[in-house]
Amino acid sequence: MTSLPVRTARWSARHAWAAIAGWFAFVILCLGVGITVGTNQATSVDFRVGEAGRAEAMAAEGGLERRPTEQILIRSRDAALPLDTDRAGAAARDLTERMRALPEVDTVAEPVRSRDGTVLMVSVVMHGPELEGRKNVVPLLEQTAAVGAAHPGLIVEETGSPAISKGVNDQRDEDLALSERITLPVTLITLLLVFGSVVMAAVPLLLALSSIAAALGLSMAASHFLPDAGVGTNMILLVGLAVGVDYTLFYLKREREERARARGTLSSEALVELAAATAGRAIVVSGLAVIVSTATLYLATDVIFSSLATGTILVVAVAVVSSLTVLPALLVKIGQRAERRAGHTAERRARRAERRSERRARRGKPARAARRDGGEDRAHGEDRPGRLTGALLKPARTRPALTLCLSVLLLLGLAAPALGLKLVDPGRDTFSRDIPAVQVYDRLNAAFPELSSQHRVTVRGAGPDRTADVHRALTDLGRRTQGDPLFAADAEPRILTSADGRISVLEVAVPYTATSEKAGESLTRLRQVHLPAALGRVSGIDSAVSGDVARGRDYVDHENAKLPLVLGFLLLVTFLMTLWAFRSVVIALIGVVLNLLSAGAALGALVAVFQGTWAEGLLGFDSLGAIASRVPLFLFVILFGLSMDYQVFVVSRIKEAMDGGMTARRAVLDGIERSAKVVTSAAIVMVTVFGAFVALHLTEMKQMGFCLALAVLLDAVVVRLMVLPALLLLLGERAWNPLRRSRRNAQGAAPTAAPTAGPDGRAVENVG
Repeated sequence: MTSLPVRTARWSARHAWAAIAGWFAFVILCLGVGITVGTNQATSVDFRVGEAGRAEAMAAEGGLERRPTEQILIRSRDAALPLDTDRAGAAARDLTERMRALPEVDTVAEPVRSRDGTVLMVSVVMHGPELEGRKNVVPLLEQTAAVGAAHPGLIVEETGSPAISKGVNDQRDEDLALSERITLPVTLITLLLVFGSVVMAAVPLLLALSSIAAALGLSMAASHFLPDAGVGTNMILLVGLAVGVDYTLFYLKREREERARARGTLSSEALVELAAATAGRAIVVSGLAVIVSTATLYLATDVIFSSLATGTILVVAVAVVSSLTVLPALLVKIGQRAERRAGHTAERRARRAERRSERRARRGKPARAARRDGGEDRAHGEDRPGRLTGALLKPARTRPALTLCLSVLLLLGLAAPALGLKLVDPGRDTFSRDIPAVQVYDRLNAAFPELSSQHRVTVRGAGPDRTADVHRALTDLGRRTQGDPLFAADAEPRILTSADGRISVLEVAVPYTATSEKAGESLTRLRQVHLPAALGRVSGIDSAVSGDVARGRDYVDHENAKLPLVLGFLLLVTFLMTLWAFRSVVIALIGVVLNLLSAGAALGALVAVFQGTWAEGLLGFDSLGAIASRVPLFLFVILFGLSMDYQVFVVSRIKEAMDGGMTARRAVLDGIERSAKVVTSAAIVMVTVFGAFVALHLTEMKQMGFCLALAVLLDAVVVRLMVLPALLLLLGERAWNPLRRSRRNAQGAAPTAAPTAGPDGRAVENVG
């Protein structure tokens, strides 16, 4: 494994300009291919799960699938005045004529007045499948605005799934731009504090952004094999900046350490090879861990998680490649430039010193002793932790047992609220009320409560001869629901039948929002009581229930069913990756347990903050009373992968120290102290990237950002500076068996040194 990063770095160092040009050519090629082939967006078929998905598939067979529908509301501009019937009717006729002239519109229904007479509603059904509506809704919104301008005494406003989806996408784009404005400056400032150089700070950002650009192009091409659910780009931006900067940071810090240690005796090419032998291997192992752990999301068999997995895998793979190829070339060029500057500076200093000595000699004074440059001290001190890090590490060093107990209790205490976790599938009722179409949606539900949500009972018969029996059974089912207080009594159930008579759909209205408890009860009543009673007497049919409520519930049930499978494979692959990297069962088990602790603590804190209402004003959200169903699974998978960054880097440092002949205790303390600064810097970058998502409007994105930011913070501070060192100090040599034993067998009593430079300046890999 080590030889690959070293060989790659060696080639890049010797052909620096070719490596740099080749990298940017690769980025441009990826973008070009992606733009050429375009993005293959997921369709309604890709989102079908559970009974609701089966019902939608049957309805699609008969051409009875749901269509994109918009509702236009007409109301008085002065809420204190009643709606003028004549003026509202004229506006409705104007609107109907305009809408029917649009190629995107299929049908326009007759105006319907609300029960209190204050609102007139016109429903517009669009052409095409349900998910296509958001792409074609702009002309409808323009005509609605034109009607409003032509009738200034009235308010004419539009809502519906297409308009809301467009509003959510527009808001998400604005939020992402805001997060970039927050994260990029903070990341740059952090890197400036770490390196003290604008050039060195710009390198990680440059490589991260170029990796993101290449991954975006590759994701467009990949969408033709795995459809994009519209979240892949968000994932690439979120993870790309975090891991891209982290991997580059690890490499840069190691190269600077080797440079400070060499004190000018090694060339830039040799220094890059030395960094590749250690940091390069850690980057490869870490990247593979993120990729393998993220790949477990495909086991969820869900188009959204597949899109998240594809985006993450691509951007991590590209970030690893950039760190191994173009980064060594950039470091060589920067190092050579610095060496020339240092040479010129040294010459000037030597000439000045010589002139000072001559002047002192003419005055009869002895020459002053040459000043020490302090390079060795700086090389040694550069790795030392700061005061805060030293203070956090001190308890584990002095009282490891007590520190371990208290730290674990703290994490378990944070995780406790997760026992009360409730999940909900985010929908229109959970979107930000800052979106105009969502505000109109609330007014629509207030004026027409029977339109709040809908159940669709789909029945597939054996043939046209059963159509009459099915129709009678569905009519009976409609009467049963009208007599149930959980359903809208004033809304007449509607039966639709396919042209061949094989498929029938009954639409039943529910006067509650889709995520409400009452709506859920109505679905249970329909599936378990009314439907068997009405359709049980008709043989040879297949029936299923879909609709707003059923989609959300079945999606949550589907994720809950897949969670044990995904989590089990995640734990297994994390264990195997760590075992492969460090050849120690104990270290592998420790990695799994520590990841579970940090992820569980973050999930518990998420439940405590977002499932209640006490933090709504503080973080700017409306509580759903639950957690978005995708967040827990996403959290565990992504966090397990990202935590391997720190795990691999820290444990690699400890292993290097042990390879150098240190005792287990001294190696643990030395490795953690030397890695503390870079881990802290990497954590600051990740926390900033993820924390910026808390400022977004979409509650689901807020929850993801909060959870990941907190998890990374806990992992970098509590786990890596308290739990891990305390546990390793208590275990001592036992933690590294059979690693210690195999190395002793291979080399006897002779200690093994870390990779060094040979006579020709190349990195020499040690055996063992």
